[in-house]
Amino acid sequence: MLLANFAVMAFEKVTREENYSEWYNNLVYKADLAEHSAVKGCMVIKPHGYAIWEKMQKQLDHMFKETGHSNAYFPLFVPKSLFEKEEKNAEGFAKECAVVTHYRLKADPNKPGSLMADPDSKLTEELVVRPTSEAIIWNTYKNWIQSYRDLPILINQWANVVRWEMRTRLFLRTAEFLWQEGHTAHATKEEALIETKQMLEVYAEFAETFMAIPVIKGVKTENERFAGADETYCIEGMMQDGKALQMGTSHFLGQNFAKAFDVKFQSKEGKLDYVWATSWGVSTRLMGALIMVHSDDEGLVVPPKLAPIQVVFVPIYKSDEERDAVLGKMDEMAADLKKAGLLVKVDARDTHKPGYKFAEWEQKGVPVRLALGPRDLASGNIELARRDTKTKEVVSMEGLADRLVALMDEIQQSLYDKALKYQKEKTYTVNNWEEFLDVIETKQGFAYAHWDGTGETEEKIKEATKATIRCIPLDSVLEEGVCVFSGKPSTQRVLFAKAY
Repeated sequence: MLLANFAVMAFEKVTREENYSEWYNNLVYKADLAEHSAVKGCMVIKPHGYAIWEKMQKQLDHMFKETGHSNAYFPLFVPKSLFEKEEKNAEGFAKECAVVTHYRLKADPNKPGSLMADPDSKLTEELVVRPTSEAIIWNTYKNWIQSYRDLPILINQWANVVRWEMRTRLFLRTAEFLWQEGHTAHATKEEALIETKQMLEVYAEFAETFMAIPVIKGVKTENERFAGADETYCIEGMMQDGKALQMGTSHFLGQNFAKAFDVKFQSKEGKLDYVWATSWGVSTRLMGALIMVHSDDEGLVVPPKLAPIQVVFVPIYKSDEERDAVLGKMDEMAADLKKAGLLVKVDARDTHKPGYKFAEWEQKGVPVRLALGPRDLASGNIELARRDTKTKEVVSMEGLADRLVALMDEIQQSLYDKALKYQKEKTYTVNNWEEFLDVIETKQGFAYAHWDGTGETEEKIKEATKATIRCIPLDSVLEEGVCVFSGKPSTQRVLFAKAY
């Protein structure tokens, strides 16, 4: 059935302009990234999608370790009593929590062949399936921290979490997703704030340098802040439909969790004080960002720095003799490219024709495709097709490795420049409610607008337009004005947009 669905979607071409949501869903399937699973709201990440996620994970993990962090792992289950200790955090996630109540099944006497929860296996305390790990981690840190000598603790974990979403979309919002979550403990407020901002910069660098996505760095309003945090910093990216996507967050938790779990340390001066904390994370939602920022109506477009395959060779031949000659040369060239550090695949399958392979690799977003036939062998040339510009040219096999290494950098920069140009074109400064509505409803972009600073106005704007304050940009300057909604005084502009 899945194969049948895939075949249907492969022929039903929906453009971004026609139906952005359907275009996105079809692309995820056509590019063989993920599919829905038997568990409602959950997804199966397929090998090609997971290979891209692995590239993201590897790079981020390197950046975390370069900034002094180590990986650890904490349990999937959180005792309900621990989860409840930090009230704001518990309340913020309560509606999304899955809860384990029994630990065993048994045959259902009323339904032959069926199973039921064994009443005798009911847990004495219910377990929350982690929506985030602050509770279990800070309960653990209490045993690790006694003195200033034990600080800082700089821990990251790669894990899965569960947030019981009612409306799901592959990668962007699923009941279970993969992510990393950093949890750090510090002796001073200043150290914790430095950590919070440092990790925001790490995320921004990753998004711009590796994902080729320009982002806006900012701080969330109180209404949009992470439950249990004193401040939430974020990076916001613009998708190709003008909507925003929160791509990463870094939270200054103050002493909230330390107080909830009674985590104190003895300072150099011999005084007891509560520890200062941060947490920060990105998830497989980044895959959604990658798709929505760069891809086109032909399929996925992957920046070279995150592409599991950067160059694919497609042989063209008629006879077995030609096949052997072409593949022999391709294997030779592939070896040279690999020595140059490129990630290469020779598509030697004899079950599909070249046209099918061209379309498949185009849908999967491989940055460069090389096609070689008998005539090319004779001429010493090869056809080179770029995925980002969809242009083709015939180039010499001589010096191909150096050419492709340079081309990867060119494609990476080109994708960033294109995304930045689009972001700038779709970002507007507005001064009144009419202009605000025009941007949000008609032009569909980002609106820099004055806001009176109240949660009440923020909520009314959200109710009226579905637009939210994505962030108060870190580079925002003080500027006297009046709120576009209430007309009350304002001291700076904030970033509004509809968002995923």
